[in-house]
Amino acid sequence: MTKSPRITAFTLAATTALTAAGMAMAEGELNLYSSRHYDTDERLYSDFTDATGITINRIEGKADELIARMQAEGANSPADILLTVDTSRLERAKNAGVLQSIDSAVLEEKIPANLQDSDNQWFGFSQRARIIFYDKADVPNPPMDYVSLADPAYKGMVCHRSSSNVYSQTLLAAVIENHGVEAATAWAQGVADNFAREPEGGDTDQLRGIVSGQCDISIANTYYFARALRKDVSGLSAEIDSIGWIFPAQDAEGAHMNLSGGGVAANAPNRENAIAFLEYLASDQAQQYFSAGNDEFPAVEGAALSESVAKLGAFKADDVDLSVVAKNVPEAQKIFNQVGWK
Repeated sequence: MTKSPRITAFTLAATTALTAAGMAMAEGELNLYSSRHYDTDERLYSDFTDATGITINRIEGKADELIARMQAEGANSPADILLTVDTSRLERAKNAGVLQSIDSAVLEEKIPANLQDSDNQWFGFSQRARIIFYDKADVPNPPMDYVSLADPAYKGMVCHRSSSNVYSQTLLAAVIENHGVEAATAWAQGVADNFAREPEGGDTDQLRGIVSGQCDISIANTYYFARALRKDVSGLSAEIDSIGWIFPAQDAEGAHMNLSGGGVAANAPNRENAIAFLEYLASDQAQQYFSAGNDEFPAVEGAALSESVAKLGAFKADDVDLSVVAKNVPEAQKIFNQVGWK
């Protein structure tokens, strides 16, 4: 838990300090529910307060817990903004009825159409490409696209996260949208057949698996790798030169992108402040900080990249509508269960 003169962060357990009446009465406040767990986001919040004079009160927790909390609070919810990671969670919040549609010329202009909800209930503000990493010494011919990960030539070589992880679900949901259910099912079965080990751990663990020799190929979000380029990450940074990377499907749909984004809460007591905050997140200043502070790709075209992110090189991103991809997540989970991807 961190505190500053302008920002107060609370855990989900700290309910006594947050009553709906207490948070909604004061002017010049913003009540933020966030599942982004990055210390570097403090700069985003403090800069917004410096620019606007609006104090940010923050509750942090897991996305599903925050969504459930907002549902339980109903019309009395103090939440103004929900921030979370991954398109599937943003769509889950929408389906749970805890977000509202807004009109913002700023967001319509700056956020690409495929990175925002069709009903303007959520918007993406930063991105992570989900790409292929490989052992440069052991894999002379790495897979150049997602489909090739299912090639029997890579049997016993692939590390991946579990099927319950939202990054896994959204990637398969994108494969469904780009290639169809039948092809996506065959792909999931082929990748599972190529596993070097049972799915376990987070993205950094998949990269460490390459360094340790447990596997030769993995998929991870770019910001985990870029972070290890920028600073020491145990079990990874010291051997990071041994890892190569591929932005997949550059001759086809392009690299799959994960979103971090947010929307205005359905019962926001400080609605105008909430819209102002989302518009601030689309500003050049905030967009540059998503990259410099957390090694992410900005959502707004032309925003500057940090040195570590720029090292990854230019690439073609999949421009599929992510609000449509999110609707495929239930089908993706069904396929995972069908093929035995744990």
